[in-house]
Amino acid sequence: MAPEFSSWPYVPTLLRLALAVAIGLLVGIEREHRQKEAGVRTFAFAAVLGAVGGLLGDAFALLALLLLGLLVVLLNVDTIRKDQGAQITTSAALLVTAFAGLLAGQGHTFTPTVLGITTAALLAWKRPLAGFSRALTEPEIRSAILLAILAFVVYPVLPQGTVDPWGLLNPRTAWVTVILVAALGFANYILLKLYGARGLELTGFLGGLVNSTATVAEVANRAQASNGRLSDVAFRAVVLATAAMLIRNVVILGLLSARALLASALPLALMLAAAVAVALVHGRPRVARDAQAASGGDDPGREPPLLAGLQSPFSLTSALKFGIVFLALQIVGALAQRALGHAGFYAVSLVGGFVSSSSAAAAAANLAAVDALSPHVAGSGVILASLSSAIVNLPIVARFAGDRELTWRLGWVLSAIVLLGAAGTVVQTYAEATLPSLR
Repeated sequence: MAPEFSSWPYVPTLLRLALAVAIGLLVGIEREHRQKEAGVRTFAFAAVLGAVGGLLGDAFALLALLLLGLLVVLLNVDTIRKDQGAQITTSAALLVTAFAGLLAGQGHTFTPTVLGITTAALLAWKRPLAGFSRALTEPEIRSAILLAILAFVVYPVLPQGTVDPWGLLNPRTAWVTVILVAALGFANYILLKLYGARGLELTGFLGGLVNSTATVAEVANRAQASNGRLSDVAFRAVVLATAAMLIRNVVILGLLSARALLASALPLALMLAAAVAVALVHGRPRVARDAQAASGGDDPGREPPLLAGLQSPFSLTSALKFGIVFLALQIVGALAQRALGHAGFYAVSLVGGFVSSSSAAAAAANLAAVDALSPHVAGSGVILASLSSAIVNLPIVARFAGDRELTWRLGWVLSAIVLLGAAGTVVQTYAEATLPSLR
């Protein structure tokens, strides 16, 4: 913008009015497309009316909203007289647009823009939102409310940091794990309803980026609920969760301590390559049949067998148990680190990988970044956490899936991944010992 133009005293006013008009047009286009009584021009005028009120002061802002309220009443009276029913949604959109224009007139930019985009999106996605809400069952609604209570009511009131004299007990950290397990269960349930068996694989990878242990437990539960129909899909989901866990740890190391990543590059690369190769190649021929069976076959009128056996989206009891185990391991790991030094750090990394290898990787990278640990020790700790995170998947699947064939197949794959990681560690350690330039 030219300096002469930017110093023109009317620029702020013009920009505020332009933003209000843009918001009104955005929402109004959607209403015009649906052939409503209030269309593009009406919504643009409503936004401008709000903007003028915001420019002139609070008294005029209240007057503008009062006038718009009168317009909304007249609009609904007219549509009711024409036997078209009350325009509740359009009326609400008009009021929100006016408020967005008012905020724009007062000089706000982000909030009115978000309001306008959100309003237009809610209007445009009427059918998908309505269809989704009607398809929800009572247990699903209760689960969503319970998840919201866990995340937005309980979590904010928990004290920050440790609450005991020894600095061991951190309620927020444990509660985050509870929320994570609950959210994974809910997300997995929704993905299964939307995408059938393929949703399990998507959950495996995306959940593995957050917490592979909790994800594998959820995948195993869904595999058990399908009575063996999703054996191959669950197999790929577990392998994808393991690969996602390794990708996440590599990214964490790379962002926080590139030297620690170099010190553990070979074993992590070998483990990741093995997991990706198995996920891409193994089990593909039967996955298509499993997906078709899980989605109800070729008969669109038949209820999907997999969905018919699904229970509540998530189990609060399981999530709380997982949080308690996580808290116990956190305390034991902290005590071991204090008592045993580097050996304690390795023990913490090994134990931490059973619950959250990302936490162990972040801790190791941070210690290496501030020179509290050598890159080699930090990298070795991340390798141990990744190995234990991969190993723990096997007993979890054996316990929750109840499928001996699935457990046996995963045993071979996970053992190969662990052996490759161990072999890579030996090779890299030997190379660093013989080639000082690699240290």
